[in-house]
Amino acid sequence: MTENKTEDEPATDRSQSDRYLSRRRYLAAAGVTAGAGVLAGCGGGDQSGGNETTGAAGTTVAETATAGGGTEQTAEATTEGGATGDSYSYTKQQLKQKYPGLEILSPEPPNGQADDLSTYTSFLTGVDSEYIRSHYNSPKIDEAEHTISFTGLSDGEAEISMEELKRDYPTASVVHTMQCSGNGRSYFEPQVAGNPWSFGATDTARYTGTPLSAVLEAYGADTSDEMWLSVMGEDAPEGEDVFARSIPMQKATDDCMLAYERNGSALTAEHGFPVRLIVPGWYGCNNVKWLGRMHVMEKMLYGPQWNGEQDRTYTHWQQSSYRIIPVQDEEPKRYESIDTFDVHEQMQNTDEIRNAYMYDQLVKSLIGYPGQDATVSPGIDGTVEVVGVAWAGDDEVDGVEISTDGGETWNDAEFFGPSPGPAAWRQYRYRWDADPGDYTLASRATDGEGRTQPATISKPDENLRGITDDKYPWNKDGYGSNAYMPESVDVTVTSGGDGNTTGGNASSGNATGGNATSGNATTGNDTGGETTIGNPSGDTTAGGNTSTTSGNSTTDGGS
Repeated sequence: MTENKTEDEPATDRSQSDRYLSRRRYLAAAGVTAGAGVLAGCGGGDQSGGNETTGAAGTTVAETATAGGGTEQTAEATTEGGATGDSYSYTKQQLKQKYPGLEILSPEPPNGQADDLSTYTSFLTGVDSEYIRSHYNSPKIDEAEHTISFTGLSDGEAEISMEELKRDYPTASVVHTMQCSGNGRSYFEPQVAGNPWSFGATDTARYTGTPLSAVLEAYGADTSDEMWLSVMGEDAPEGEDVFARSIPMQKATDDCMLAYERNGSALTAEHGFPVRLIVPGWYGCNNVKWLGRMHVMEKMLYGPQWNGEQDRTYTHWQQSSYRIIPVQDEEPKRYESIDTFDVHEQMQNTDEIRNAYMYDQLVKSLIGYPGQDATVSPGIDGTVEVVGVAWAGDDEVDGVEISTDGGETWNDAEFFGPSPGPAAWRQYRYRWDADPGDYTLASRATDGEGRTQPATISKPDENLRGITDDKYPWNKDGYGSNAYMPESVDVTVTSGGDGNTTGGNASSGNATGGNATSGNATTGNDTGGETTIGNPSGDTTAGGNTSTTSGNSTTDGGS
């Protein structure tokens, strides 16, 4: 195990962080939430088309059905669209039309979240409801001309074309639950600056592409455990900070992927076309879109060598943003290298890492049915079926519990549906013997390490740095909340017969059954013979507090 390294921040880095922090304090004082998305980060998104801002040929959208509901969009050549630059631009109405399952938080840069909890009754998420998180407008990239620069190699540099990536390397697939680091930010009190995400900045999809390990091996990169791979996107306009993240080499060689397809279709522009990094089980900010460069290095992005001309820096999104900063800290402490990537462990051991980096996702769950303020009636069997999803990053979800009385008492739910590995959420259901009345439903999940979601978010003056006394720590950027009570839903149960109620069995029919959670939406025969990265297991697992099982049964040629 290596020692976490830190040193005094160079003056050039300080000026960047001072600019960022001053701007954030202004926005917070002004009460700004939506529209401050350029400052508070998260990853994830897809896009092609919109209004072009380049003189070259543009894109239009072709739609195909996708498992889990909705449509998948792929880019096709067209000459339509306004030509005013090198990126796409949208009005709010245009972006909503393109992604009808999203609540649009801002059109420029494009940011949106799933607008309905029913999204979380399906296993795979259609692109219509796939959240979008962008710091700049989506760049227009010609796949035929695009290359990935590979630097930091012992024998020089390399350029990898998309044709080479698809032709010369093995193809693999992984099912990954993507979640913005700021998902749940709107539940923090007092509010913090940044996009006001509630529940909807998360989704699950099957990504297909090239195992990153194959590329690293082909070019003889130093893949020692203490090394890092820094990856950079190509979305930043000239003079703006480059979106870049440092991924520990031990994770990069384990299960990461250079992905060019989502649920069997090309990525859209908002979600990183033509290629993005997929870091299974880790927060969206690490899944860098519009990948343009990879650099092998001995430490994270850090120091003056990563500050370029025109006050442009590569370190901001690694060292200043995506950090847990409690109210008592003016700014985060920066490190050259760390050796703990589990966010929960970082937050509980702040003597080692004072301000956690947003890497491995915390355990979390959502109720997909019934929805908020729903009125339901029991089914023929006298029950209402509560359905949702739960995930825990690199860890398995060990169990899910449901409360129908606002967290006072709990009962075990059961898992159903596919179980392709810990990077993907599990579906759960609970059959509730419900009498007429008003109820507050909540779900809480426990991961394989025995860590259960906390109930609430703390107040700033409690000065928490980690999860303590069933409270998630309030932090300046509203990152990482996995508290269950803010995600609870209020439900009215009637005896039925008034014509306005919804039946009680959510996992039958189109809500979560049929093709949404079985058949074409499962991980069974939809891989087309490709390698599956991760540890596929059986079809279903009993829930409650029993552990999910994994068969460790990958196909031949796994990465």
